[in-house]
Amino acid sequence: MTVVVRVPLTESERARGERLGRLLRTARGGRSMVDVAADARISVETLRKIETGRVPTPAFFTVAAVAEAVGLSLDELVDATVEQLR
Repeated sequence: MTVVVRVPLTESERARGERLGRLLRTARGGRSMVDVAADARISVETLRKIETGRVPTPAFFTVAAVAEAVGLSLDELVDATVEQLR
């Protein structure tokens, strides 16, 4: 039997997930979660979890699909979510 242990997220990783969620929620504006999730080809529950920070490290292609659905570039996502490395 194989036991899988998930490494706990750091505070920085959790904060980055929260920033990502806020940015996507803001970019969604008045559009419904159902519409954006359908455009991104993900479930509404997945979008909800990302927007609320409950999935702080979503898959790259999921983030890219949601960003495209709400009209954000990947550069905008990086600028808004990655901590400055200075």
